[in-house]
Amino acid sequence: MPSPLTVAYFTMEVGLKSSMPTFAGGLGILAADLMRSCADLGVKAACMTVCWQHGYLRQTIHHDGSQSYDDMHWNPEEHLKKLPQTVTIFVEGRPVTIGVWVYELAGAKNMVPIYFLDTNLPENKPEDREITHYLYGGDQAMRIRQELVLGIGGVRMLRALGYRDIGTYHMNEGHAAFLTLELLRERDWKDEDVRRSCAFTTHTPVQAGHDVFPYDLASRIAGDNLPWHIRKIAGEDALSMTLLAMHMSRYTCGVSRIHGEVSRSLFPGEMIDAVTNGIHHLTWSSPEMQALFDRFSPGWREDPSVLLETCRNYPDEELWTAHQAGKARLIAEVNARTGQKFSVDRLTIASARRIVPYKQPELLYSNLERLKEVCQGAVQIIHAGNAHPSDPFSQGVIQRMVQRSAELKDFVEVVYLENYNPDLAKLLTQGADIWLNTPMRLHEASGTSGMKACLNGVLNLSTLDGWWIEGYGFDPEAGWRIGPLVQAVTPEEHRIVDAEDIYTQLQYEVIPEYYFAGRTRWIRRMKRAIGLIGFFNAQRCVREYLEKAWEE
Repeated sequence: MPSPLTVAYFTMEVGLKSSMPTFAGGLGILAADLMRSCADLGVKAACMTVCWQHGYLRQTIHHDGSQSYDDMHWNPEEHLKKLPQTVTIFVEGRPVTIGVWVYELAGAKNMVPIYFLDTNLPENKPEDREITHYLYGGDQAMRIRQELVLGIGGVRMLRALGYRDIGTYHMNEGHAAFLTLELLRERDWKDEDVRRSCAFTTHTPVQAGHDVFPYDLASRIAGDNLPWHIRKIAGEDALSMTLLAMHMSRYTCGVSRIHGEVSRSLFPGEMIDAVTNGIHHLTWSSPEMQALFDRFSPGWREDPSVLLETCRNYPDEELWTAHQAGKARLIAEVNARTGQKFSVDRLTIASARRIVPYKQPELLYSNLERLKEVCQGAVQIIHAGNAHPSDPFSQGVIQRMVQRSAELKDFVEVVYLENYNPDLAKLLTQGADIWLNTPMRLHEASGTSGMKACLNGVLNLSTLDGWWIEGYGFDPEAGWRIGPLVQAVTPEEHRIVDAEDIYTQLQYEVIPEYYFAGRTRWIRRMKRAIGLIGFFNAQRCVREYLEKAWEE
């Protein structure tokens, strides 16, 4: 019989490593970092997720900027251990068998099991074997099937594995909200008995990003899994997974202070707190930075808050040498992939993220003549980010960036790297000089890539949204903000003001400070950036959850 759990953490995706494509983006990377920190801190936790057969797609970018995609196949047996337990749920009135794999995530104080649910079993019908094929693939009906597997199947699997005593069931985004229905069944349909055991983190700052299903479709797929009072707890007009999770949880939070405010405006009357995300410091720091921290920030491995207290202690030359080692790896990878001749001595800007309109991926290129005037051969820019093959917006962004690089090559070198994954993310956040982030304000829930950059002495140049409002407010010398503190009135005004401010910051602050200020001030900023991760780390995030959300 497994020991009691403080938390059973349910998430649609987990990004443990690039060779396991069981994630699509930041939601999965965050889940992995939180579980790593639970293992480091000795928190009794287990994670429930799905064994996606294909995960994301392998991206090929052609010379003209067009893209093609192939399935990324992987063999779970090479990474996971198959367990004998199976459970059954009913989907569209028929039984679906769910198996499970486990990944044992070891940390400094204990091991956190990551359980991967799998319907790709011979006893299932072909259409049911496909439920766990593609993460976020298919239509709304497929999404409901997948969320039934995660939520109801996940709770039943915990029971099959022997877990009975669980302090908190934590839903990482609304995809997992069906777990509350299984708990209702177990607890004689008493809402309050379920609510006292559940917590919920929402990650989506726009209404359209929340899963909402018509009740006729939900009833056809979920059938008797839906309780008689589903409209009372999940929305009168349609089944909102977010409302279901909120109404069946004793605690709900967003993932940054500003996201908490945005979420309260999206869901008036709901009690929504905020726990700002953090990163796992041991996963995202470069080997050279780790060696530096070992010498001058003793104890940082066990307690990353030490970085805040000791970041001023790093000798300038040793910090610069450690950073340049990471930069040399990045530049070598860029040149090997692209045939370009990027230089380790040139100011390097990196921008890598999922390509969606609210992130304004082309803001830097709003005025090409202005960009040419500012850069004048002093800057090289690296972009990365995957586009979904059925998304014409993201496809077009990549194509224009590739084509634009030819026009700009005499003034600023630009490359776009394909197949953005955690391995490439490490190279970028460890080797860039500037991390560029340009979301529309009030649209970035948190954003942890900038934290990973800070940890390695990379300076943020970002609009004031998500975590960076807090980071910049904590120490304005740790990077630069894009745009004024006072928000513009319309999105178009935002775009115009922020684009011009990028050019102004580069021309009068960033480029001169990098090349002409004797490097002293730049390195001082690097130290302050590292210091931010004394707070913006996953250990602090887990401790906040223990205090606010995971009360036993």
